[in-house]
Amino acid sequence: MDFALYTLARCLHVAAIVGWIGGVWFVTLIVMPAISRSEAPAARLAAFHRIEQGFAPQAKFWVLLAGASGFWMTYQADLWSRFADPAFWWMHAMLALWTVFAVMLFLLEPLFLHRRMAQSATPEADFARMVTVHRLLSALALVTVLGAMGGAHGLI
Repeated sequence: MDFALYTLARCLHVAAIVGWIGGVWFVTLIVMPAISRSEAPAARLAAFHRIEQGFAPQAKFWVLLAGASGFWMTYQADLWSRFADPAFWWMHAMLALWTVFAVMLFLLEPLFLHRRMAQSATPEADFARMVTVHRLLSALALVTVLGAMGGAHGLI
């Protein structure tokens, strides 16, 4: 295995996680509360979509880069056996979190959610649901990041 190439992949992977999860946390902890404070309940969903348009392409890029680098490192270092060992729960967490976001960004949003939200009869409820989902995913991302960093460095 080429360790310089592996190190580069790891650097790209960490950068992708920073861009992806950092963006999710910014949207969850800054953008959504700002929208809730500044917009009428019926206008919040539309305001979110106006802002989200700028971040969506970046999110897709970061999620693709995180997946590509993560799968490449797993293949190169032959880490597949870790998925059979409960001690490496954080590997499952990384894969599960990545899968949720990949499905959301590349399947659910373009095929279903964008159309449903554009035609929403209950934008207030839809925005509230989005806030809840973002909070849940942000919390799961925090556990995953802490577990992965601790696990990768021998703490867990």
